[in-house]
Amino acid sequence: MKLDRIISIDDMRDAARRELPKIIFDFIEGGVDGEHCLATNEACGSIRLVPRYFGDVGKVDQGVTLMGQTYASPFGIGPTGLVGLFRPGGDLMLARAAAAARIPFVLSSHANASLEEAAAAAGEYTWFQLYGARNRDISADMTKRARDAGIKTLMVTVDTPVSSKRERNMRNGFSRPLRMRLPILLEALRHPGWIARYLASGGTPLFSNWSPYAPAGASNDEVADFSTTQTPNRQTWKDLEATRRLWPQKLVVKGVMHPDDAVRTVECGADGVIVSNHGGRVFDRAPSTFEIFPHVRDAVGGRTSLMLDSGIQRGGDIATALALGADFTFVGRATLYGACVAGEAGATLAIEILQREIEIVLGQIGCASPADLNQSFLFSSFGEITPRSPIAPRIARST
Repeated sequence: MKLDRIISIDDMRDAARRELPKIIFDFIEGGVDGEHCLATNEACGSIRLVPRYFGDVGKVDQGVTLMGQTYASPFGIGPTGLVGLFRPGGDLMLARAAAAARIPFVLSSHANASLEEAAAAAGEYTWFQLYGARNRDISADMTKRARDAGIKTLMVTVDTPVSSKRERNMRNGFSRPLRMRLPILLEALRHPGWIARYLASGGTPLFSNWSPYAPAGASNDEVADFSTTQTPNRQTWKDLEATRRLWPQKLVVKGVMHPDDAVRTVECGADGVIVSNHGGRVFDRAPSTFEIFPHVRDAVGGRTSLMLDSGIQRGGDIATALALGADFTFVGRATLYGACVAGEAGATLAIEILQREIEIVLGQIGCASPADLNQSFLFSSFGEITPRSPIAPRIARST
């Protein structure tokens, strides 16, 4: 794939669609039920920013400080599982691309790389996402491993208490075990590059973070089956409090949507809250994060670091989130497309596209840095505007 032809995340998405078998692309792209939440997430593009001119934007610096650490841009790479299936070694490709760009990389519990490998690849930019296991001892040990690996930020994801109905996966036979129909298998043969990489890597990738807890000698498939006995899991406030006691560094809770839950999360000692609907992949009736974020902001603003994900595909989406009051944002599919298309180089390009778009948007609206963004740039802050008089015709009629 010639990366010089890709100028937007939409282009990268189209390239990923061509690169991957339908069953794999649909797993990345799909939502749940009727996929209404996926469509709702696109509402962020309808929020308007009002430019302010005459400001000095000759040099735009998009760097931000979050929970005491400085990052080069106001977004990071959020956790995505099964990356090794999409691109062998993809987790570490994303990790290295993030570290080179000086932005956070969050390793999923269901990644194929281990948290120790990710920490070695991305260093101080590594975060680890913890899905609470039904066996609390496993969660405690993963937390200890993250601490011992030198990871400074733990992200607890709370928005998957039960399994969701992912209809694309069901139709394609993407399940444990796989139940692919012949047309799906034949379509996969049209993607020889992916097939060659899959076979060369040994087939089903290992869930490395779960492997230590599976029965001794378990195969990759058996480790994957074991992980399904542990997640999803119904976490409680007591679980969050227990993790807070175990974890000495920064603790972030991802998946909070209700303002009251955000308040209690802060009271439990969280250093950060991520307003997230899991990219539309867990609950189809959820509001978009851009819709609910102002309510969460009003409930806990100033008491914790507030972040947002889900639906971000453009630098303008990131700028909009910051204008709403977010301290930081995360992308998932955007950089994943890049890794699927061209490995680390593709992930790097996706990051660069978003960074360039942020720079353009900030310059266009008169902000020299994200710190200058606030609600005054939102068109909605102007209230309803009624025209004073009809617009006169530009050319008078002939008489």
